[in-house]
Amino acid sequence: MYELRRHLRSLLLLAGSLLLVVPGLAEDLAPEFRVATEGYRYSFPRDHGAHEAFRTEWWYYTGQLTAKDGRPFGYQLTFFRRGLPRAHVKTLPSQWAVTQLYLAHFAMSDLNHGRFHYAEKISRAGLGKAGADHDRLHVWVDQWSAESPAATPGTQTLRAADGDLALQLTLAPEKPLILHGRGGISRKGSAAGQASHYYSFTRLATTGQLTIGNESFDVTGTSWMDHEFGSADLDKNLVGWDWFSLQLDDQRELMLYRLRRADGSADPVSSGTLIDREGQGHHLSIGDFTLEPTSYWTSPTSQARYPQRWRLTIPSQQLALELVPRMAEQELSTTRSTQVTYWEGAIEATGTAQGKPIKGQGYMELTGYAERFAKKL
Repeated sequence: MYELRRHLRSLLLLAGSLLLVVPGLAEDLAPEFRVATEGYRYSFPRDHGAHEAFRTEWWYYTGQLTAKDGRPFGYQLTFFRRGLPRAHVKTLPSQWAVTQLYLAHFAMSDLNHGRFHYAEKISRAGLGKAGADHDRLHVWVDQWSAESPAATPGTQTLRAADGDLALQLTLAPEKPLILHGRGGISRKGSAAGQASHYYSFTRLATTGQLTIGNESFDVTGTSWMDHEFGSADLDKNLVGWDWFSLQLDDQRELMLYRLRRADGSADPVSSGTLIDREGQGHHLSIGDFTLEPTSYWTSPTSQARYPQRWRLTIPSQQLALELVPRMAEQELSTTRSTQVTYWEGAIEATGTAQGKPIKGQGYMELTGYAERFAKKL
């Protein structure tokens, strides 16, 4: 068992990090895997499942929930799949061969009490320990899972538990899924293949139960789901990103990501999507919006200095928002899985849209502040 865990650890460090695409590995690994190219034709429910022809994939859930007594919570549940090149798999052919690594992160923000809890897992596909179906949504690592039940294919169920932390939720779409990017790809760099296939359910009505310590809560709220897969690398000059999902109270949603260069500037391929009230997506290039940090928070654990408050403007929509974390301490240090320290947490938005007050909620992900990802390689 020790040798197996050591082997998994070395393969994980080789496989990369939290990044969908990892700097520095494209030249020797990419030819074995497909890259995301324009013209990809989605087909559902097939594309809810695994895409092992691509190197890296994730299924990502976040949401803000409220208990019957009004107590607020945030949650994150993410599953990662990483395909390993056959030249690096020494045990083929064997049921013990590690050709697919699965990792998962589970976090809960107890917003009234300012407490943040998280857990992580790593496993390999095979022998039922972890995996994902290829023709529908069903991904799991041990007892953690995301699944679309056959009896109710429009819904999704989430399950995760670690010690006295547990989650069991049912999610139902209030809007159709949305495709991000243009031409079937979401660009992550200017070079050919530096892209991913990326879609989201941006507004999921959520019900279920949360457990923290010796307390259990019936909760309701709204979730967001991302599914993304690709193979190529990020540009070597990129050190991390700032990502935002927002659900506004006028029934619009926003996804924005700002790929960050070493000098702090945004890469030109940074982009986003505005989803209108009718569920139609509108692509936003980096020139269509501005994101400006206005205050910072330093983690007492990692000493990373994270931007916390942001000013977001989209002039074409006459939209101006202040984005503020609902609590500062929402940092994960995933030493037992992806080996990455990052900030992922619940935020709220206030501002104006066409001169009228507007509010919203969402999630923010900040990577590359505790360490540059390239240092992992």
